[in-house]
Amino acid sequence: MVNLRKLIYVSLLTALSLPAIAQGTLEDYNRAFGLARKYNYGYVPNARITPHWIEGTDKFWYIDESPDGARSYTVVDAAKRKRSPLFDAKSLADAFKANGIDNVDLRNPALERLRVSANLDTLWFDLDGRMWTFIKSGKYHLADRGAVTTPPAQPHWMVVDEEKDFGPVTSPDGSKVAFVRDHNLCVRDLKTGVVTQLTTDGTIGNYYSSYIYWAPDSRKFAVNKIKPVEKRYVYYVESSPAQGSQPILHKQEYAKPGDELRFKLPVIADVEKAVVIVPDTRMFDRQYDLYGPMWNADSEAITFEYNERGHKNYRILEMSASDGTVRPLVEESHDKYVNYSRIFRHYLEDGKRIIWSSERDNFNHLYMYDRTTGKATHQITKGDWYVRDVVNVDEKNGKIYFSANGVNKDEDPYFIRYYVINFDGTGMTDLTPAPGTHRAVFSPDFKYLVDTYSTVSSAPVTCLRDASSGKVIMDVAVADLSALIDAGWKAPEVFVAPGRDGKTPMWGVIYRPSNFDENKKYPIVEYIYQGPGDQYVPKSFVGLNRNMSALAELGFIVVMVDGMGTSFRSREFENVCYKNLVDAGLPDHISWIKAAGEKYPYMDIERVGIFGASAGGQESTTAVLHHPEFYKAAYSACGCHDNRMDKIWWNEQWLGYPIDDSYIEASNVENAHLLSRPLMLVVGELDDNVDPASTMQVADALIKANKDFELVVIPGAAHTLGESFGEHKRYDFFVRHLMGVNPPAWTDIEY
Repeated sequence: MVNLRKLIYVSLLTALSLPAIAQGTLEDYNRAFGLARKYNYGYVPNARITPHWIEGTDKFWYIDESPDGARSYTVVDAAKRKRSPLFDAKSLADAFKANGIDNVDLRNPALERLRVSANLDTLWFDLDGRMWTFIKSGKYHLADRGAVTTPPAQPHWMVVDEEKDFGPVTSPDGSKVAFVRDHNLCVRDLKTGVVTQLTTDGTIGNYYSSYIYWAPDSRKFAVNKIKPVEKRYVYYVESSPAQGSQPILHKQEYAKPGDELRFKLPVIADVEKAVVIVPDTRMFDRQYDLYGPMWNADSEAITFEYNERGHKNYRILEMSASDGTVRPLVEESHDKYVNYSRIFRHYLEDGKRIIWSSERDNFNHLYMYDRTTGKATHQITKGDWYVRDVVNVDEKNGKIYFSANGVNKDEDPYFIRYYVINFDGTGMTDLTPAPGTHRAVFSPDFKYLVDTYSTVSSAPVTCLRDASSGKVIMDVAVADLSALIDAGWKAPEVFVAPGRDGKTPMWGVIYRPSNFDENKKYPIVEYIYQGPGDQYVPKSFVGLNRNMSALAELGFIVVMVDGMGTSFRSREFENVCYKNLVDAGLPDHISWIKAAGEKYPYMDIERVGIFGASAGGQESTTAVLHHPEFYKAAYSACGCHDNRMDKIWWNEQWLGYPIDDSYIEASNVENAHLLSRPLMLVVGELDDNVDPASTMQVADALIKANKDFELVVIPGAAHTLGESFGEHKRYDFFVRHLMGVNPPAWTDIEY
């Protein structure tokens, strides 16, 4: 009966409402595809100032943009509160012409990796694949320093370093060299040339790392003994590498949840006694990973960090260099998980204290630890707000510079501001008091900071501030929105409404078409990336939101919201995600969208679609599987649809270890039989982030369940929302299923 009522509703809507609305037309498509050009790809002069402080001075340079697109290099003298050109563009161009190069764009000289001397008379930079020196004193002089050197390719982020290839390491006093030979530890006396083999138990299956750490006294060194495991690999077929060529098979190291992990054993080699000290492993026997070691300044002990498998415990451990005893300096535990990737630690030079961050009081704050007792002496920051990043620890003056959100209760709780506080927790000062979210770049001596702040709807402003008080010293730049506004840009609306509990505010944004008419009825499309692990709704100014603005032009209201399970509100707020990724924050999203629909009757909450990529790809499919009464269609790209198939570090953080039913409950493969709404699955065949098999296994389960769906495989694509082809497929998909309109032919659209 429910389905019949829905069918009647859709039929009436299609027959009566939609022709009058005329959304999803060729005109709408042309406007959507032309939006980037119309908005000049979202270009806004001086929207993002990047200051570069010049070492040893009170000066910084930045690129100053004019409304007509010209760029100039400007230097600011903070002490004198003056600005001037960093160099004369014509003189530089003339110098290039003298070197036989006449294609330097005077309006937009693109100087890569630019460095400036303290007296501003010499510039070093890369241009057109070559390195140059430009000397401004006296007669201008330009020197060609040769071709730009290409840095060696970095290994893929999933590749685990086996620590076998590092060369011999010389002791601090220069008397000895330690190295690994045939998996064992050796040391050579550089005066006599005598080599002493310190171990004989190293094997191919349990070897000593080549990363060797000498003690400051040069009498001992520390190293990890590693017991490796067999590695898992994911394979990709590149179907179309070049015109007419054969497919290529790619192989990628890729550990997945539940896989066995290597074990590290920190040991200390006493060179003078020719013995190796091995600790008891009980304090670090369930390793996810072990970080370090690091020598204490007195050479009496090493410090290393232990991340327990399942992430419920994290410890800083100290091992005695005399007898190998291990004791904890800091212990962080939680019944769900420790946010280990966010931990800040700073080992003070006095060797007696550690500054440590923790969410133990439900918010992320800084604590001072006594290394002797292994206990916190006091909490440095406190309150119902969240420390984001520590920028600097000034040990000489006993101050900490950091960013935080949520301190100001009368604004968006996600807005980032910068603060300074004393070691004892007194004297906390807001260095960026202007409304909005901030990005600050401090001078090397922390005397000044360059502050850029904005909101999603207000122009970025950049100013120079005093880094002790936050007082504005001088204005640097204000972004110019005039061209964007003249092109028809409409600012998104920040919308706040309670989530599932009826009281906790959820913050999101609403994007409307540039030709918005409140007398029309608009289907809603939600863009979802719920994570967890971060906060995702934009807070700073964006000239063109490519994932939302263009789709709105077709005649949709496009929304995004951070629900419970995302970060930086509180531990309790985020912990909703634990062993509960199937939740995806969707109950909060639904409550928020319904509240928006009540306030704005032109938002049709009977026609809601959803799309996303990666975690958002998983969540958008989850939405139509578990909430089909609300979400009527989903476009899901490169989704980690079954967390057992995805990368180990992300999934074991939120679903834990060992593998249990929470992985099955969150699996779109296991729940594919629930599909009752239109679904488009998209995957890049070379996705090296999320195993493409994750999408293909959902497709397989849907086929076996006799479900209708669409599958788009993009040759040559990696981790993607769909690229230009998928973007167009997404437009057509929502126009067809939420508007009931046949999209225009692709050949008719003005790209």
